[in-house]
Amino acid sequence: MSDKVKQDSLVTLHFRVTLPEGGQAFISTFESTPATLQLGRGELAPALEQRLTGLEVGNREVFDMEAGTVFGQHKPDLVQRFERGDLPADIELDLHSVIEFSDPEGNKFPGLVRELDDATALIDFNHPLAGRAVRFEVEVIGVV
Repeated sequence: MSDKVKQDSLVTLHFRVTLPEGGQAFISTFESTPATLQLGRGELAPALEQRLTGLEVGNREVFDMEAGTVFGQHKPDLVQRFERGDLPADIELDLHSVIEFSDPEGNKFPGLVRELDDATALIDFNHPLAGRAVRFEVEVIGVV
């Protein structure tokens, strides 16, 4: 067991993701079970892996990450307008709700309802934090 995070480490940590200006956490493990992640396998954004590399067990850090570096840039082509009649009848559409779509291979994709009128629904398949700066708070618990 190592005390320092390396590029290929298995890391157990608590983390919280918020906007830099504060507000409610989008995700946090501090109130529950810590996460265990393998660095170098794409489980975390490369920019976050870089910031974790070199930290030691017990370190607690806060990183402000530039827009797009963690959840990617917002891609306009991932925002699509659907005729309401083309959507499954059992889907309840509400403004700002997240609904799940499946492709022909069975892969699931969440989409956020951005606009809704009598005839159409505008669905955004980008990550909700795509194109946004985020604050990443981390506490390293263990490193292998």
